Amino acid sequence: MRIFDPHIHMTSRTTDDYARMAAAGVAAVVEPSFWLGQPRTGPGSFTDYFDSLLGWEPYRAAQFGVVHHATIALNPKEAGDPRCRPVLDLLPRYLDKDRVVAVGEIGYDSMTPEEDDAFERQLALAVEHELPALVHTPHRDKAAGTRRTLDLVKASGIDPGRVAVDHLNEVTIELVLGSGCWMGFSIYPETKMSPPRMVELLRKYGTERVLVNSAADWGVSDPLLTLATAEAMLAAGFGEDDVDRVMWRNPVEFYAQSGRLDLTGVTGAAAPTFAGSSIKRGGE
Repeated sequence: MRIFDPHIHMTSRTTDDYARMAAAGVAAVVEPSFWLGQPRTGPGSFTDYFDSLLGWEPYRAAQFGVVHHATIALNPKEAGDPRCRPVLDLLPRYLDKDRVVAVGEIGYDSMTPEEDDAFERQLALAVEHELPALVHTPHRDKAAGTRRTLDLVKASGIDPGRVAVDHLNEVTIELVLGSGCWMGFSIYPETKMSPPRMVELLRKYGTERVLVNSAADWGVSDPLLTLATAEAMLAAGFGEDDVDRVMWRNPVEFYAQSGRLDLTGVTGAAAPTFAGSSIKRGGE
């Protein structure tokens, strides 16, 4: 079984987690920029963080044969902090980097006008840099936040097929289902989605445009819940091809739209070249 975790915060995890993930079949990850838990007080904190995402983390992952890419953004939690707003002007230099495969996480936390502005500006950057966008839906009033997200995505002019709306659940999936956007689900030990709940959604709505991730970070989380979900799918009667679609081919298809997804050296990583994008494969 091959697994691509499309949303995991390895900066918050130990090196032992990389070893466990590699042993479980996790061969590729994407690490989105996010809130580190402690408020940052200026743009310099972000530049150091972004540099680490594009330098140290790919190196650390490679020690265990895990391919690491990142998404770069001013996250929603800090988008309203005036001390952090100048980060928006720093983003273009990072969005040109080879290992950046999307703009993200962007979206809403408290659904303020400041968050509207940061979200709109970063969607525009995604269009300008021809990158997908990874969108965080708020933890509070999630249905309203998801509707507001879809309205802004539509107004931005970005191709919805280049947008992943993440942290969805049973309440919000039908809001996104007909939008053309990709649907992301975070599997957690105590909150968000669980493997059995995810299996029921896959049974009801199918496997197309679905991204299943662990979103593992500094909180109560588990980087192997992608594997647990895959095993739950098999136990529920899904075939190996269904599991491979959800756990590998879907995230490859979404992030390949960046033209920068490099899976060179990953065993069995061969994948098609999608319209308007490219992917590097083993031996190329």
